[in-house]
Amino acid sequence: MDKLIKLYTSWAGTQPASWQTLKGAGSNRTYVRMTGADSSSVIGVIGTSAEENAAFCYIDRHFDEQGINVPHLLAVDDEGMRYLQSDLGSESLYDALRQGREQGYNDRHKSLLAKTVRQLAHIQYRGAEGIDFAKCYPQPVFDKTNVMFDLNYFKYCFLKATGVDFHELRLEADFDRLADVLTAEDSNTFMYRDFQARNVMLVDDEPVFIDFQGGRRGPTQYDLVSFLWQASARYPQSLREEMICEYCDEMQQFKSIDTAQFRHSLDVWVLFRTLQVLGAYGFRGYFERKKYFLDSIPHAIDNLRTLLDARVAAPYPYMSSILSQVVEKLSAPAPDTQKSISKYDGQGTLTVRINSFSYKKGIPEDPSGNGGGYVFDCRGTHNPGRYEPYKKLTGLDEPVIRFLEQDGEILTFLEHIYTLADTHTARYIERGFTSLMFSFGCTGGQHRSVYCAQHLAEHLHEKFGIKVILNHREQNISQEL
Repeated sequence: MDKLIKLYTSWAGTQPASWQTLKGAGSNRTYVRMTGADSSSVIGVIGTSAEENAAFCYIDRHFDEQGINVPHLLAVDDEGMRYLQSDLGSESLYDALRQGREQGYNDRHKSLLAKTVRQLAHIQYRGAEGIDFAKCYPQPVFDKTNVMFDLNYFKYCFLKATGVDFHELRLEADFDRLADVLTAEDSNTFMYRDFQARNVMLVDDEPVFIDFQGGRRGPTQYDLVSFLWQASARYPQSLREEMICEYCDEMQQFKSIDTAQFRHSLDVWVLFRTLQVLGAYGFRGYFERKKYFLDSIPHAIDNLRTLLDARVAAPYPYMSSILSQVVEKLSAPAPDTQKSISKYDGQGTLTVRINSFSYKKGIPEDPSGNGGGYVFDCRGTHNPGRYEPYKKLTGLDEPVIRFLEQDGEILTFLEHIYTLADTHTARYIERGFTSLMFSFGCTGGQHRSVYCAQHLAEHLHEKFGIKVILNHREQNISQEL
């Protein structure tokens, strides 16, 4: 601390009137707010590595010259272990979004997030212009060695700490295949490496970026996923999709991209980032006993569960089986979701007709003449058709299924329908009726209605063993289950 005061005195010409050590969440650096006699303040930083500090100072100056919002570097000591930077205040983006995490995100929250992801594109492209990546720390480029280090970090600092048994070579083989996919495309953009809401400060509601000393040359997907899938942030999937669109729109200034293809490429990065984060949480939480990281583990496990449900890890079967064990071990006992064999299985002659349709083209007629049965309006749930990557897909396509299930609204909607449909179907079988119909409508009859109709058809067929005729009217698809 004496040396930091000496640096301040040399820079300001007088000793600080007061100083206060700031609370840090996970950083090993020490931050001190140093206030002068005129009440102006700066932030003093004490690092643990001169090389890491040098990387930060170099990148900070470069970004400042490029017009990117970063703290102004004011002074560095001769040892390179301490430096002074401008005081950005005390409100991080993470702090500003607290109410959103607890009560739902309002227009201000969404505006702050949109500004941040749009600025990310500038950091990645403008920040890479003229930069000397050789000065990055601890390495200049994100490569396969980097990927394998992070995956092994997960293996040894998290997986072993949970007590899940695994075959070293089989898991390593899947890790190797995943690393090949992640490093297949060369890039010449700046990868922030730790792009998250706690590393974004707000000054008059404008984002200013800190803690980029681990940056290097690397792919753009990494930072976007780090930000939107930050475990403790708990952004709903619908908000993530909005922010992906904001980012892609800004990115078009620098590079023409296929938005749908870019969105599809994010899934494998979400998987990798989740494993990497769990590795960090394992080390900082299980070994260093830091509460913030221990508290964040359940949220990361929720993200992992969603990825497994969406079969993102399916191309890596052994790894997928190990991750399933992790989720099972670290999750609270889940309700029994095993499909039951009904006493009605194979009984009776009931035929259930299930339709998906567009309200613009009218409600389907009942060919049995019994009056139409139930009609459910899906338009109250979040619509993937609003987003470019899904406009040409349907509720039968995997990207749309992932969108709807990660968003979650459609699952709650269907829970109530399953209860009603189960009761009604059982009663119809008992009474010997031969026909029952359920129809699901939405705006275009393409996404939500198709998903719901398909899932109810499979549910009723498997539970009751009855004949189900499924008709996706707007796709001209009919099948008998």
